[in-house]
Amino acid sequence: MGVTPAQKSLPESHGSVPIPANGGFFRKLLAFSGPGYLVAVGYMDPGNWATDIAGGARFGYTLLSVILLSNLMAILLQALAVRLGVGTSYDLAQACRAYYSRPVSFVLWILAEVAIAACDLAEVIGSAVALGLLFGIPLAAGVVITALDVFIVLFVQQHRFRILEGIVLTLILGIAGGFAIELFLSKPDLGGVLRGFVPSAEILRDPDMLYIAAGILGATVMPHNLYLHSSVVQTRKYADTDEGRGEAIRFATIDSTVALMSALFINGAILVVSAATFHGTQYEWVADITDAHKLLAPILGTTLASTLFAVTLLFSGQNSTLTGTLAGQIVMEGFLDLRLRPWLRRLVTRSIAIVPALVAVMLYGDAGIGRLLILSQVVLSLQLPFAVIPLVSFTSDRRKMGPAVAPRWMRALAWAVAALIAGLSVWLLVQVL
Repeated sequence: MGVTPAQKSLPESHGSVPIPANGGFFRKLLAFSGPGYLVAVGYMDPGNWATDIAGGARFGYTLLSVILLSNLMAILLQALAVRLGVGTSYDLAQACRAYYSRPVSFVLWILAEVAIAACDLAEVIGSAVALGLLFGIPLAAGVVITALDVFIVLFVQQHRFRILEGIVLTLILGIAGGFAIELFLSKPDLGGVLRGFVPSAEILRDPDMLYIAAGILGATVMPHNLYLHSSVVQTRKYADTDEGRGEAIRFATIDSTVALMSALFINGAILVVSAATFHGTQYEWVADITDAHKLLAPILGTTLASTLFAVTLLFSGQNSTLTGTLAGQIVMEGFLDLRLRPWLRRLVTRSIAIVPALVAVMLYGDAGIGRLLILSQVVLSLQLPFAVIPLVSFTSDRRKMGPAVAPRWMRALAWAVAALIAGLSVWLLVQVL
């Protein structure tokens, strides 16, 4: 096993949530529950909205199979992130710094920052668009307002990490409730929905469909979530023994699996609402969040649909920027071993997200937002192998993991998923070029 890092991951919150030593199954599960929902936020962020709206409007329910397969991959990979964080006391960024040469680690850091910038671009713009839809706030001003989340994270981390988890879970429940109503209003074809979960070879043959599918993959299995999960799982104060770590892995894996299944519902619901509302009509061209918001009310016959859409988008965007700020801190500290004051560290990592988003808004304006969001998710998809392959490699190595090494069946599945993701990224690059 690797040597425990000198600087703990997320030092303000590391080991801050106590685990009852003699509690029953459900009491312990409750204590471990929370990190999975921080991770699940990334699977329902505004980038997902852009790809799901475009996929549903153009191709109906066909790409539901991509959402399902992506979610299953995510469950497996997040389980590996749990193993890495608990089994080695490293988060993924720290592990890359510890086990790879400096040049390799530097390149992986740059790629991770690019992925986080692409991810944050979608999250920040999504929140800004929602503020504009609800309150008429200009897009650039909305982008700046989203920077306030840095103070929320800083305040909560200094007091109690559980509060941050509670905020995130409350917003997730709001998003789920909103889309449950949207599904009722849009009246989707249940047979078409079920058929959509069956994979189709047409996805690989059609370059446009493949482009959206890759965007869905990038928006679902997000690189920054692997860094995030391997860190936030260490906020639990489990016993520093093989038995304690084994118990932590079991309960944290249950937590993330349940949380990601809730994300599957929301992710799928966005595509289903788009397919039921726009596909097969004169509005198949819809790929923009703003256009979807404008058209929902007249098509479904109630302003409630558009209002709920904007409110849930705001919940989604704000939730994602909270967790994105954490991920930015984890990546920068882990790869560079930076030791800055918490407020300065937050300001630096948040600026990396805000500045590109502000530049993009100034360059493209409202008109290019939809295409920009989808492109950001495709960039995530292309970056994904550079986080997945190190994660699978580390968790497959008994010398690094000790008793926490992934079992053989999990390693086999993980390498197959890594190969599939890498192959799809190459295929996408060829199709785009």
